[in-house]
Amino acid sequence: MTTMRLLVLALLAATTSLAMASKPHLGTVAERSGYRQTGRYDEVIALCDAYQRAFPKAVRCFDFGTTPQGRPMKALAVSTSGALTPEDAHARGLPVVLVQGGIHAGEIDGKDAGFGLISDLLQGNVGRGVLDKQVLLFVPVFNVDGHENFRAWNRPNQRGPEEMGFRVTAQRYNLNRDYVKADAPEMQAMLALVNQWDPLATLDLHVTDGAKFRHDISVTGEPVNVGDAGLREAGRALKAGIIERLKQQGSLPVDFYPSFVNEDDPASGFVESAYPPRFSSGYFPLRNRLVMLLETHSWKPYPERVRATYNAVLDTLQLVAEHGAQWRQAALDADARAAALGGQPVPLDYTTTADKRIIDFLGYAYRRTPSDVSGASMVQYDERTPQLWMLPLRDTIVPNRVVDAPKAGYIVPAEYAAQVGRQLALHGIAFRRLDKPLAQATVQVFMADAVTFAATPVEGHQRATLKGQWNAAGEPIGAGALFVPIAQAKARLLMQILEPQAPDSLAAWGSFNNSFERKEYMESYVAEEQARLMLDKDPALKAEFQARLKDDAAFAANPRARLEFFARRHPAWDRNYNRYPVLRTDVLP
Repeated sequence: MTTMRLLVLALLAATTSLAMASKPHLGTVAERSGYRQTGRYDEVIALCDAYQRAFPKAVRCFDFGTTPQGRPMKALAVSTSGALTPEDAHARGLPVVLVQGGIHAGEIDGKDAGFGLISDLLQGNVGRGVLDKQVLLFVPVFNVDGHENFRAWNRPNQRGPEEMGFRVTAQRYNLNRDYVKADAPEMQAMLALVNQWDPLATLDLHVTDGAKFRHDISVTGEPVNVGDAGLREAGRALKAGIIERLKQQGSLPVDFYPSFVNEDDPASGFVESAYPPRFSSGYFPLRNRLVMLLETHSWKPYPERVRATYNAVLDTLQLVAEHGAQWRQAALDADARAAALGGQPVPLDYTTTADKRIIDFLGYAYRRTPSDVSGASMVQYDERTPQLWMLPLRDTIVPNRVVDAPKAGYIVPAEYAAQVGRQLALHGIAFRRLDKPLAQATVQVFMADAVTFAATPVEGHQRATLKGQWNAAGEPIGAGALFVPIAQAKARLLMQILEPQAPDSLAAWGSFNNSFERKEYMESYVAEEQARLMLDKDPALKAEFQARLKDDAAFAANPRARLEFFARRHPAWDRNYNRYPVLRTDVLP
C-alpha cells in the first residue's frame, strides 16, 4: 500500500471519528437497559443540550429555575414551526402544550417517555407534521432535587425502574399540593414558566398507587366537571380523544382515578372527585386552560408504563394539532367570560353526590383474610386469575360552596400588601397600589363566627377553617393598599386565593392565623368587676344574660363562657379579633 493511500485512509478515519464524536447522542439509560433503569439528572442536562445541537431549528434547551440544592431546572421548547420562544408562539397564535414529568420524582415514566417521543417526532417516525402546528414545552423532571434522592425502594408498590427518585423535594414539599400556595422555589419557577408560555393544555405525568388490576393508565382532567362551562366541551373532547386513541393502541384506560372508597376493599367501589387547586388538575381550570392527569398503573412493568405514557402524550399532540385553534379560541372566550364574573355566583369547591352506577372493571381474583401481622383483615390478589369486577362508581360532581364574586374586587390593606402582592404576582394576577388614602370606602368585611385550626401541620402550615359571612361596612383605607380587580381573566383563581372559605385560600393555609388569635385578655377578677357594673347599668343586658342562663345549660355551667359574654360586649373588646384582613368592594376605588 502506498504512502499516499495510507495518508488518505488515515484522513478518512479521522474525519469519520470526528463526525461520530460531534454527533449528539440522544439515547437514554432507559433505552439501553431495556427500561430496567432510568438515568440520573445529569442525563437530562446532557440530553437537553444534545437535542438542541442535533435539531437547532426545532429545539431550544433552557433553564427556567434553580433548585434549593443548586441544580438547574431544564425545559425543552420543541416545534418545527420555528417558534421556540413564548413571544413567537403568541405572535403566531400557536397552542402550547406543557408536558410535565417527575413532579413526584419516583413516578418517572414521563421523563423517559418524553425524550423517546421527541426523538421519534423530530425524526419523522411518528406524528408527522404535528409539531408544525404547536409548541411542545417539555419539562423532563419538575422535582429535580427529589429525583436525585435516588435509590431502590423509593416506590415499594411500583414495578421498575430498579432505582428512582423520591416523592417530595429536598425541602420536603409535595409539589402537587403546592400550586396555589407556591411555597417551593421549584413551584415558583414553574408558575413563572406558565405565566410566560400560557400553555393551552398541560399534561401532568404520574404513576398511581393502589390495588392490583389490569387497567394500565387512567386519564382524568379538567375542565370537565369544573371551571368555565363553555370550556368544558374542549376538556371533555381532549379527555375522550386520548382515551379512545389509547384503546386503539392496545391500552386499557379508565376515565377516573381508580382509588377505592375504602382502602384495600375493592367491593367499596370508586368515587370521582373534583380536586382543589393545590393540585395541577384543580389549578389550570382556574386559569381557563386544559389539564390532563395521566397516571400509569404502578404494578405494570416499567416498559409498559413508559409506552402508555408515550402514546398518551403523542395522542394529545395529535388532538391539539387537529383542534388546537378551536380550543385556543374557546380558552380566550373563557378568559373574557371570567373577566365579567363580577357579582355572579362562583363555586369555591365541589362535592360528589351519592348517585352511583355499576361499572365493569378489569381486576384480578382476590380474597380477604385475617392477618397475623396487623391483626386486621388483609387483601391478597391473584394476578394469574383475571376477574371482571362489577363495582359502584360515584361520579356526579356538583358545586358545593358558592359565593357571589365582588362586583369590583378586593382591597388588601397596606400592612398586608407586600405579603399578598407577592402571592398574586406569582400567579400573574393583576393589581394596583392605591397612592392616596380613602377616607370612607364602601366595603364588605368578613367576620369569622368560628375558626378551627388543624391539629397537625400540612406542608408546614397550620391550616384554618373559617365559618362566617361578609357584611357591608364603611372603612377608611390607607395609602399603600392594593386594589385587585375582579375584571380579569384569572378571576376564578383570584377568588380561590382571597375568598377566606376557599379550600386553598391564603386564609385556609394559615397565612392570616394571627387575625384569629386572641391578643388581649381581661383577668378574671377584672371581668367579674366589669360584668357587675354592666349588669347594674343595662337592664336589657341583664335580662339577656339571665335568659341565656335559663335556656343554655352548657353556657350556665361554663364560667369562662359566662365571663366571655360580658367581655365581648365591653368597650375593651378587640374589634379586630376574628376579622379577616382582606376586604371586598362593589365600587371601584
